[in-house]
Amino acid sequence: MSARQQVLLVDDDETIRTHLGPFLERSGFEVRTAVDGQDALEKIANEQPDLVVLDVMMPRIDGRETLRRIRTQDGWLPVILLTQVGESFERAAALEEGADDYLNKPFDPQELLARIRAVLRRTIAGQAPLSAADTLRSGPLRIERTSRRIHLDGTELQATPKAFSLLEYLMSHPDEVFSRDRLLQSVWGFDAIVTTRAVDHRVAELRRILGDDAGDPEFIETVQGLGYRFRGRVERA
Repeated sequence: MSARQQVLLVDDDETIRTHLGPFLERSGFEVRTAVDGQDALEKIANEQPDLVVLDVMMPRIDGRETLRRIRTQDGWLPVILLTQVGESFERAAALEEGADDYLNKPFDPQELLARIRAVLRRTIAGQAPLSAADTLRSGPLRIERTSRRIHLDGTELQATPKAFSLLEYLMSHPDEVFSRDRLLQSVWGFDAIVTTRAVDHRVAELRRILGDDAGDPEFIETVQGLGYRFRGRVERA
């Protein structure tokens, strides 16, 4: 029987540590806790966890500074940030700083568990996550994140900014199913006044420009009753 994967839960809120730690233990993980960033860095050095759940707002060393130090000292240890701000620029900053995923407080523990399992499934030891790659490729499809360009079979395609952001998010999390609400939260943000139909419209736009058949998709699949999934194999280009 293989050893359980270890999660380091970092939060200055004792209530979260007290209740969330045992929940993750019951879900099959070995859990260690830390009360702030300094404590977390010391435990990472000594215990080498498989993944860190990291609160942003903490004393001594906050979550973002802790994340920057992790990336400097420990390469690509998977990190999920817990934030209390829902604006899109905050989430973009979290990913640019090297977070593998993020979750807004308050959150459902089951949602955090799903994120942890998804991040661990797609993690390759010592490699940056897809969310940190400048260029992503899936077969004939390539996106360049810095220049915000999409190429298919070498031809550049034109997409609206939100359609590009949606494709970028789905390609960064291949083979994961996302509900419309989750995509709305992650791509549009809490500062956007739109409905889940906006997600469907942008998926339709992407399918149109990619020539992707909804009935037999190469890239974006509709999972009935659940949401959407990028089904192609994604690589760093």
